[in-house]
Amino acid sequence: MARKYSKSASKDVESAVKRKKKGTLKSGKGGKGGKVKSRKQAIAIGLSEARKKGKKVPKKKTGGRKTKKKKKSSRKKKS
Repeated sequence: MARKYSKSASKDVESAVKRKKKGTLKSGKGGKGGKVKSRKQAIAIGLSEARKKGKKVPKKKTGGRKTKKKKKSSRKKKS
């Protein structure tokens, strides 16, 4: 079975988590954002950095809720 992530991509994630532990990892463009407090966020930053470098990382999953279609009511209005 083929690898989903390259070894070098996992090293980028590892270094991002280490920077988070040190307190030097920041979110946002150019580090303008605040300190990263969440482990999940640190992993996401590491993966995006690996993507920018062109390493083997699967495409981002687009999030968001799926909207359900509203059922039309079959009741007749009383006048």
